[in-house]
Amino acid sequence: MPITSSQIMTILGTRLEVQTIQPEVPQPGPTLVFLHEGLGSVALWRDWPAQLCARLACAGLVYSRQGYGQSDATPDVRGPSRTQNGQRHGRLLPDYMHREALQVLPALLRQLGIERPVLVGHSDGGTIALIHASQHPVAGCIVMAPHVMVEDISVQAITAARQAYENGPLRQRLAPFHADVDCAFWQWNDVWLSQAFRAFDIRPELHSITAPLLAIQGEDDAYGTMAQIDDIARAVPHTQLLKLPACGHSPHKDQPEVVAGAVQNFIKDLQVISSGPASSSNEKTQVFSRAKSSSLNQRH
Repeated sequence: MPITSSQIMTILGTRLEVQTIQPEVPQPGPTLVFLHEGLGSVALWRDWPAQLCARLACAGLVYSRQGYGQSDATPDVRGPSRTQNGQRHGRLLPDYMHREALQVLPALLRQLGIERPVLVGHSDGGTIALIHASQHPVAGCIVMAPHVMVEDISVQAITAARQAYENGPLRQRLAPFHADVDCAFWQWNDVWLSQAFRAFDIRPELHSITAPLLAIQGEDDAYGTMAQIDDIARAVPHTQLLKLPACGHSPHKDQPEVVAGAVQNFIKDLQVISSGPASSSNEKTQVFSRAKSSSLNQRH
C-alpha cells in the first residue's frame, strides 16, 4: 500500500486538513487530487484514494474543505453571510463552489507545487472539479455524480437529509468524521435549500473545458438524474460517459471495481497522449476525443 501522511495547512488564512499519498513504487505521471462530496471529508473517502493510487502507482492529494473533517469550522455557520478580517463567516453563498474551485484549490495546489493534476471529484467535489478545469490547466478531470444545475430530485433528497439529520440517525452517523458535525451539515444543507441556489447553473462554463473528461453517474442516484452528465457531454463533446446500473450517488462505493477500472483506463490514455507528439492542450484533446469517442459512452 502507498504511504499516506496527514497535516494541517493554512490556505488563505484557513487551516485545512490535508492528506498526501505516495505509492511504494511511484511512476511518472500526474497527481490525483480528490475533491469530496457535500458532507464528505478526508476520513469519509475511507481508503479508496489510497487503493486507487496504489493501483495506478500515482501520487494523491486529499483534503477537507473548510467546515469539514478536521479543517477549520466556518464561524457562525447559520448566521448572515459576511467577511470579517478577511475570513468568511455565516451561511455559504450560492457561489461557494466557484470560490473553492477558483481561489482555495489553486492556492492549495500552488503551495504544494502540484501542476496539471488529475481531478477526481464526487458530487459537490465533481462540480468544483469542472469549474476548476474550465479555467485552470489540468491533465484530466474525473467527476462522479456531479451537479451542473439544480434539479427537483436534488432538492427533494436534500430536504429528506435535513429531516434525517434533525429527527433520524444521520447526525450520529456523520459525527465521527467531522470535528464540528453541525457546521459540516448546515453549511451544505442551508445553501442547497436556499431560494437563491435554485438558479445555480454552470453549464455555460463547461464549454471552456479542453482537458480529457470522464463523467460517471449511477442510474439510481437520488440526488441527480442522467441529465447532469448528458449536459456535460453536450457542452464538452470529448467527454466519456459511464452510466452505471445498480448504482446510487456514490459510484466509487456502489461499483468500486467498475469505477476503478474506468479510471485506470482513463489514466492510461492520458499517459499515451502525454508521450505523443501533440503539444498543445487543444491538440491533446482532439487526439483523446478521436481515440476514445466510443469506448465508454455506453452502459456497463
